[in-house]
Amino acid sequence: MKKLYLLVFLFIPFVTIAQNADSAWFVNNYIKKEVSIPVRDGIKLFTSIYAPKDQSEKHPILITRTPYSCSPYGKEYRQFWRSFMMKYLREDYVLVIQDIRGRWMSEGRFEVVRPFNPDKKTNKDIDEASDTYDTIDWLVKNVENNNGNVGVAGISFPGFFATEAALSGHPALKAVSPQAPVTDRFFGDDDHHNGVLFLMDAFDFHVGYGFSQPHPQPSTKPAKTFDIPGNDNYAYYLKMGALPNFTKVTGDSLEFWDNMMKHPNLDVWWKARDTRSGIKNVKPAMLVVGGLFDAEDGYGAWHTYDALVKQSPATTSKLVIGPWYHGQWASKDGTHLGNIMFYNNTAEWYQNNIEMPWFNYYLKGKGSLDSISKATIFFSGENKWRRFKEWPSPNIIPTPLYLEQDGKLSFDKTGKTGFDTYISDPAKPVPYADQVHFNRTREYMTDDQRFAARRTDVLVFETDTLTHDITLGGPLVADLMVSISKTDADFVVKLIDVLPEGAPRNPVTRYPMGGYQMLVRGDIMRGRYRNSFSSPEAFVPGKPTQVKFTLPDVAHTFKKGHRIMVQVQSSWFPLADRNPQQFIDIYHAKDSDFVKETINIFHDQSKLILPVLK
Repeated sequence: MKKLYLLVFLFIPFVTIAQNADSAWFVNNYIKKEVSIPVRDGIKLFTSIYAPKDQSEKHPILITRTPYSCSPYGKEYRQFWRSFMMKYLREDYVLVIQDIRGRWMSEGRFEVVRPFNPDKKTNKDIDEASDTYDTIDWLVKNVENNNGNVGVAGISFPGFFATEAALSGHPALKAVSPQAPVTDRFFGDDDHHNGVLFLMDAFDFHVGYGFSQPHPQPSTKPAKTFDIPGNDNYAYYLKMGALPNFTKVTGDSLEFWDNMMKHPNLDVWWKARDTRSGIKNVKPAMLVVGGLFDAEDGYGAWHTYDALVKQSPATTSKLVIGPWYHGQWASKDGTHLGNIMFYNNTAEWYQNNIEMPWFNYYLKGKGSLDSISKATIFFSGENKWRRFKEWPSPNIIPTPLYLEQDGKLSFDKTGKTGFDTYISDPAKPVPYADQVHFNRTREYMTDDQRFAARRTDVLVFETDTLTHDITLGGPLVADLMVSISKTDADFVVKLIDVLPEGAPRNPVTRYPMGGYQMLVRGDIMRGRYRNSFSSPEAFVPGKPTQVKFTLPDVAHTFKKGHRIMVQVQSSWFPLADRNPQQFIDIYHAKDSDFVKETINIFHDQSKLILPVLK
């Protein structure tokens, strides 16, 4: 450990010196301008422009539109030198950061996930695509020495605005990169998974962080936030109780939260906010980027790319998925997540080998894209990048893995019927992570699941030790046959890689990895939506019923000597809100509505369908 500490202390001064040199170079070689760009309905959007002083050649424009502020405002420069954006500066890009409509210093009314309007007829018909069109048009006409080529990039919510930019149709827009883009907040991004409210993220983001607070006038000051007390999120959210208790905290000021409470099922309100609805006849080249272990918007990258392939086949689209938490690809360290090591800097590799060459090709006419495949996917477990001509690969063989008696997993049906039983108690829900903490961790996506395996309300199924590698690449399907004692239930299914008992400790965290149960993929399904997300149905108590749902794609190799594990449970708290386990309106339930329930999972009929890559 002394050697590790020495390396850390030696590295810190170097980083500081490098940052000082980069920051001085940036200030000396770039000019900052702040402008308010008028859009078609008269609203003005506050925009910071960082343009190179170099006049020897014309420069491309790279835009990020954000609800998170284009600060700092005034003469101070944005600290691009702290990130890999410094590489764009060294390439003499014009970097543009814009406060979107109704946020910070921009005028207008902000709307969380403003719907795309494909039928705009008057100047009053606006959306994020039209705001982007008007912004690009102003920039190419008013920024001196630009080469007429524009790109847009963004991570998370700015990723959503990047997707909308691609729908703008402006001829100067040549390349767009939606990264972890907010795409469908009902099915898999931030607020919901398969219609289940992701309580902790939604409440903290919209209420605690103050994202959905109204911002009626341009301001450099952040919106009002709500101070969520305590250090133990499990205890806090459990004590808060039913969802109406959370709504009382928001008052009537948070329009989006209020609308979520009014729209528990998939309806026209949610469908209008599905970004994929507008992905048709997309003109710019698209680079969709995401993380295998992105806790916020892992859904968005996979499904934005899928929509491009299916709905806009003529578009030049590429997909990159790395072993990353939310936005880790833009960081300086992509070597690990929590206790799981990847053993090379995957973030730096992506930046140098994909993103920079891609934008340089389309915006500067520089280099070649011959080395960038249609889909570039990192496979955890084997810790290797793989390249594909299409995704999912046609070489996938859907392979059932059956839940059997005595906690066994088998690739062959045994013919032994029966079921395993557990009691789901909303008063003691299964936690999503082992530690006591308040902020939702990003590491839970690869966390050790031994804490959950010890609970009596978690069923555990496991293969024998593998005699050969098994590689999965594509969508994972859970297909359960269940019966329950009440009228509704949630089902959490987790696919887990069990390391050998003799595995050495993690070299960085020193965590004991022998027998580590690495979460490879997990997701939740609200049973009432088993047949339709628009028309939920109650269960008939005691009646065997199929619950089948698709989890996000996996890209993982289970190595020889490891074991495959599946865990099944009915709560995942406070990540997901609790189900009262009665067929009632959960968003307006009372504390007294939450009841215990007996749940049976039937052997030989319940299975995971694995995307085995041959």
